[in-house]
Amino acid sequence: MAARVLVVGNGGREHTLAWSLARSPHVRQVLVAPGNAGTAGSEKISNAAISISDHSALAQFCKDENIEFVVVGPEAPLAAGMVGDLAAAGVRCFGPTAQAAQLESSKRFAKEFMDRHGIPTARWRAFTELEAARGFILSADFPALVVKASGLAAGKGVIVAASREEACRAVQDIMQDKAFGAAGETVVIEELLEGEEVSCLCFTDGRTVAPMPPAQDHKRLLEGDRGPNTGGMGACCPAPQVSKDLLLKIKNAILQRTVDGMQQEGTPYTGVLYAGVMLTRDGPKVLEFNCRFGDPECQVILPLLKSDLYEVIQSTLDGLLCAAPPVWLENQAAVTVVMASQGYPGDYAKGVEITGIAEAQALGLEVFQAGTALKDGKVVTSGGRVLTVTAIRDTLVAALEAAKQGLAAIKFEGAVYRKDIGSRAIAFLQQPRGLTYKDSGVDIAAGNLLVKQIKPLARATSRPGCDVDLGGFAGLFDLKAAGYRDPLLVSGTDGVGTKLKVAQQCEQHGTVGQDLVAMCVNDILAQGAEPLFFLDYFSCGHLDVGTAAAVVAGIAEACRKAGCALLGGETAEMPGMYAPGEYDLAGFAVGAVERDQQLPRLESIAEGDVVIGVASSGLHSNGFSLVRKIVAKSSLQYSSPAPHGCGYQTLGDLLLTPTRIYSHSLLPVLRSGHVKAFAHITGGGLLENIPRVLPPSCGAELDARAWRVPAIFSWLQHEGCLSAEEMARTFNCGLGAALVVSPDLAEQVLRDVRQHQEEAWLVGQVVARPEGSPRVRVQHLLDALQPHRPALHNGPAPSPLSTPEKARVAVLISGTGSNLQALIDSTREPSSAAHIVLVISNKAAVAGLDRAASAGIPTRVLNHKLYKSRVQFDEAIDQILAEFSVDIVCLAGFMRILSGPFVRKWNGKMLNIHPSLLPAFKGANAHEQALATGVALTGCTVHFVAEDVDTGRIILQEAVPVKRGDTVATLSERVKVAEHRIFPAALQLVASGAVRLGEDGRLCWAQE
Repeated sequence: MAARVLVVGNGGREHTLAWSLARSPHVRQVLVAPGNAGTAGSEKISNAAISISDHSALAQFCKDENIEFVVVGPEAPLAAGMVGDLAAAGVRCFGPTAQAAQLESSKRFAKEFMDRHGIPTARWRAFTELEAARGFILSADFPALVVKASGLAAGKGVIVAASREEACRAVQDIMQDKAFGAAGETVVIEELLEGEEVSCLCFTDGRTVAPMPPAQDHKRLLEGDRGPNTGGMGACCPAPQVSKDLLLKIKNAILQRTVDGMQQEGTPYTGVLYAGVMLTRDGPKVLEFNCRFGDPECQVILPLLKSDLYEVIQSTLDGLLCAAPPVWLENQAAVTVVMASQGYPGDYAKGVEITGIAEAQALGLEVFQAGTALKDGKVVTSGGRVLTVTAIRDTLVAALEAAKQGLAAIKFEGAVYRKDIGSRAIAFLQQPRGLTYKDSGVDIAAGNLLVKQIKPLARATSRPGCDVDLGGFAGLFDLKAAGYRDPLLVSGTDGVGTKLKVAQQCEQHGTVGQDLVAMCVNDILAQGAEPLFFLDYFSCGHLDVGTAAAVVAGIAEACRKAGCALLGGETAEMPGMYAPGEYDLAGFAVGAVERDQQLPRLESIAEGDVVIGVASSGLHSNGFSLVRKIVAKSSLQYSSPAPHGCGYQTLGDLLLTPTRIYSHSLLPVLRSGHVKAFAHITGGGLLENIPRVLPPSCGAELDARAWRVPAIFSWLQHEGCLSAEEMARTFNCGLGAALVVSPDLAEQVLRDVRQHQEEAWLVGQVVARPEGSPRVRVQHLLDALQPHRPALHNGPAPSPLSTPEKARVAVLISGTGSNLQALIDSTREPSSAAHIVLVISNKAAVAGLDRAASAGIPTRVLNHKLYKSRVQFDEAIDQILAEFSVDIVCLAGFMRILSGPFVRKWNGKMLNIHPSLLPAFKGANAHEQALATGVALTGCTVHFVAEDVDTGRIILQEAVPVKRGDTVATLSERVKVAEHRIFPAALQLVASGAVRLGEDGRLCWAQE
């Protein structure tokens, strides 16, 4: 059924929001409160006569009118707490809470927040005393010429002074003369930044940031950016001064860092975040934050939205923005021009008739009304900024010319507007500029900064034979100083492959450096060589110093582990070769081995020799093209919890486990003379790497039951339906290296390997292999990959006394989640047999979600109103439960009746708590029933969920006496205390296996 939504506000921004929402097939009607003449009466848009200052009345109105959600347009209701008040009343509301909206409502809060989280902004100080503020302006060692009222001032509380004297007068106007009222009780004085000012907005669900096309506002009243400051006289979008690479930088350094910071401080930010950004020579810096769409930016941004705004808002409210980011029109430009009343931003007349709106619309333009009203059936002026004319064309020049045509068609006495909106952007596009290397996309300064950051990291890898000092044309290594007598040099090169795609998607760059080093030094170890020095190659389309530094830091640390020097490298910035955020890596290792110790010793390898397998740390760096295909076809994302049996990290973290470096631990074993060959299990898996170190007449027989196969390989095989041969040819299957030794030395070498802290096993033997037959056979691999085998993790094998894996629990809620908190607290105990991996709510912005977030538990919001039936809703829940590999479901105040198929599927694995001693007082209002019947005892019950409400088998109960004079409230509080005791206890019984539901529907206790 189509929805009804409410937009709060009365400006051009709110008309644009209503217009965009009305285009959705999901929306039946858009109400606007209070609205204007433009929203007063169209097919799907109308005004609502409801006070927006009385939040209780507004919430009741939304319930009475079946409003799906509320969109708050202006800043004042946000600062007044409308979002939190409506959410507390059960009304979904798009926008940040009052606490989060302090980013706009308090300039001082915003500046302190930016300082705390390293968000680039102008230098500043805040003052509550006039003289102190003036003294700072006159003595500051930077141009302290920007004076801001800290509070809300309708977008007009910023004065950019031309001199220190003018700045002092501005402080006096704000603090002494109360030009902006209470908003000016605190003033913020900032450094004057130079550059282009742009507006960078995004949608955010509190975690994911989805940037909008950047826009450029024009604040001054008159053409040429002259005259007094206004709320905005027009805007253009996209702003060409912001390239794709620069927008990515703004997203990461400003928008995402802001959202992450708010989350870290316990004030999740949801809605639209607007950063006014100055593009300075030192990079983008924040001028101010707004906590809603800008006006007039909204009028140029939303018309470029290709996605359905209703769906975008629902995804944002449900915390699912990452799964459905908004899509924007490409190769289109928008210009909007404000028509204002004569006298604005000062005093102006009202009630002036407006004509020509229909004529402008007939030209294919959008007219969004702001300060308008209806009088005797006519549209008249009622505000300073009266309306905006928006044009969308292929270029900014064409859009501006089209908007001018619309402006000429619309008439009202004394109309004021600018004809040069977008001129700065157009000039940027048209200006003849002498090209620089940086214009082509290569930033030499960034490269120099990177070298400065990584020099000490490389220097720390110096070793005998090499003192590292980056910056020369080449590096030197002294073999004599390294102690070699008759050495052979051994070299190897490799990359990381498409594992980089996973790292880039997860934005985790610190581990791929070890992958690069490991892939190279493990290869030269196959010749018996000690790695001496390493060179890296980092290539990208645009150099992000932070990303590159993280990668090289990982390379340097891995070189230190391998005992080789990071002697040098190359950073190649190649515009157009890579998409924004992408990079590639290659590595080169050079080692040495004494001539009489080189491997493999092919002439000595014979049938009957033993193969020792050395454990891998996981997938290492091979097969990731197949891995990514399997993940894409699965129900999981990289941010999902790892599959069952793979530990409690995310899937992305698991896949990015770095490749193990074997040189430090195995080189002493190889130098002992007891090893005939060493094979690095790299690309080609077990089948193609072991033959590389065997004579042509020999092969190997391996038994996969002899070693520990990590659970991630089982998941990949199952999800991809891979054959045993495909697994053995693509992946290491748990063996990162293989040694070939004589049978009589096998046990000794195995002990030596284990003494060097490597997990190893006797996994097979060398056999004669006729020409044309497979060189390696891996027996029982599919058996070893079966999920019924004990769950095994990357790392050391679990001891016989290790703790069994905990049951994975999901909790379903609809509100405050007080029982959820009791479950969280209990499962944190080391003795708990359960681990809460997910919290699902059918309502957004409820307190239970905050409890989960504070505990670091993933959350999902599924709005049941978006599903046609209970079965469809339950199927969506079941899909998420499968994604998180959930074993047990707990219902903690989940106010939905579950469908039969869902209950049957989770029979014996789903628990509920009811506030009575069942079978008494089933259903709702249990406390009212207990008080009405006059019983002396009531209590609470934890039971398995059955298809009929409150009829499942009882697990635990606790009695609570009913006292004389009890009310529903007092009785409820005492019962809750009991609930918080027995719900965790019942979960422990089920998770530990102490109690289960038998096939006959009866309880079975472990001792039975």
